[in-house]
Amino acid sequence: MIQYIQGPTLIKAAGNKEKRIEEFFGRVNSSTSEVSIAKMTSPEGWVEPGQCPEFNEYTLVLKGTLKVVTRGEEFLVSEGQAILTGSGEWVQYSSPFSGGAEYVAVCLPAFSMDLVQRDE
Repeated sequence: MIQYIQGPTLIKAAGNKEKRIEEFFGRVNSSTSEVSIAKMTSPEGWVEPGQCPEFNEYTLVLKGTLKVVTRGEEFLVSEGQAILTGSGEWVQYSSPFSGGAEYVAVCLPAFSMDLVQRDE
């Protein structure tokens, strides 16, 4: 099967500031439930609620620095670095530094509001 994607769908993001999510593959843009691939652009000072998702999330930082907090550790993931957060593990993402962050997120299975399990 070949599926040609001419462009992403913009998805509304959670968090205290507006973050740009460009979904290339996923439940919205390609009707793909196996995987989602999206480019994220988060502004300086953005933080989203913590979550305990039912998917693995592979994150590759393209620009800036992304802060990733788990129950036991805190990571500063910078340009050219990547992080994998596992299904069932509590995690919180933010971009607290000057210039924000640009990154690619790959979720297996694909991201969905039913699977993300965000904190209240």
